Amino acid sequence: MSDRTFRLDMTMMYTMHDALRRELVSITRITARADDDPQRVLRTAAGWEMFKTYLRVHHTSEDAAVWPLMSQTLAERANDLALLDAMEAEHAAIDPLLEAIDAALIDRDGGQERLGDLVDALNSELTSHLVHEENEALPLIDATLTEQQWRDFGDLHGRRIGADAPRYLPWLLDGASPERTALVLGRLPEQLRVAYQDEWLPAYTRLDLWGTDKPSA
Repeated sequence: MSDRTFRLDMTMMYTMHDALRRELVSITRITARADDDPQRVLRTAAGWEMFKTYLRVHHTSEDAAVWPLMSQTLAERANDLALLDAMEAEHAAIDPLLEAIDAALIDRDGGQERLGDLVDALNSELTSHLVHEENEALPLIDATLTEQQWRDFGDLHGRRIGADAPRYLPWLLDGASPERTALVLGRLPEQLRVAYQDEWLPAYTRLDLWGTDKPSA
């Protein structure tokens, strides 16, 4: 979490960003391994599908419920509008990389040769975007959106996760600090906190997200 003080609660935003960074590390390690077939490992990994799904939910929710509202409010402020355009452009640059990686994973002839460069590009593009958003877009969000509008974004994000919440929440909090975990779980009704501890987290822990060759942390 940033040392910056926000008016709006950015806990979930920073937790999601940290989860994406964590998964980028795993993806990069897998594709760098010389003792296994990275195409096979990544192609069959539940972790790769979850990463793509949750990243797309996150970005499409911002595209639907954050940037358009801000564009209306900031219509007379050219520099701020340019930042919002940059956020959308950075989102748009990431999906083609995910698609290119998927294409490389099923290409038996030249896919493995392309895979490393594509993952490097994904790592660079997504990491750069997360830093840009944290340094510039989040302060602008904080100064622009109302608390209700920010909650509406969170609600939309949650609806798009939908029935996958029992997998998503343990994934989101994998490796998070006890303090961050307590903050996130504190938002849940008691019955869901109990379900998380007794059912969701144990089930997630049993998942082999990155195959039997999942790199150690």
